[in-house]
Amino acid sequence: MEEHTSPAQPGEEKETGDIVDFGSAMTRTPHGNVYCMTIIGQIEGHSAAASGAKTTKYEHVLPLLAKLEESAEVDGVLFLLNTVGGDVEAGLAIAELIAGMTKPTVSIVLGGSHSIGVPLAVAARRSFAVPSAAMTVHPVRMSGMVIAAPQTYNYFQRLQDRIVDFVSRHSRISREDFTALMLKKDDMAADVGSVLYGEEAVEKGIIDAVGGLSDGLACLYRQIREQKEAEG
Repeated sequence: MEEHTSPAQPGEEKETGDIVDFGSAMTRTPHGNVYCMTIIGQIEGHSAAASGAKTTKYEHVLPLLAKLEESAEVDGVLFLLNTVGGDVEAGLAIAELIAGMTKPTVSIVLGGSHSIGVPLAVAARRSFAVPSAAMTVHPVRMSGMVIAAPQTYNYFQRLQDRIVDFVSRHSRISREDFTALMLKKDDMAADVGSVLYGEEAVEKGIIDAVGGLSDGLACLYRQIREQKEAEG
């Protein structure tokens, strides 16, 4: 049975047990209740994205993740990713919250999970990528006015180190290898960095396995079963 939730109507309050979502669904199965969350488009930070752009808003996702973690209705969370990246700190905030969940979690990269989408992809307990999925790894960038001072370059380096640390802690790739992918010069015509596809991302140790929806759900059901057995 699949339940699509919808925002409360004016004057109507949601019950405490309900999960308010944004283009997501909760499915009740014999294995347990699985909440499916999409992370799509641009990861929107403190500044609003351009009108018409598809976005994932951190101010929506963060409280929702906290509610999913505390909800007795939810046994596991499936993350479906197709994102171009976006705000680094907002993306890291979402990734850290996912990584800190005690509930079973699985991520599947569909289409692409670029830039800050890489930490988001590896944040779940187990990550999958379909063969056609793409992941772009590149150094930290900033748009708009930049003050050309040593402090600015130091800030960029420290921010980049945070990304490298997170990815290396939540995947099988080393800090050195991930940094080398960031700074690779022969993969993109007018930029530095690397573009990896499904099997390449697995070979490099960023993603755990090549697989699609059935693989991700099977893994999530297994995690749910093991957690229930551990809890008695």
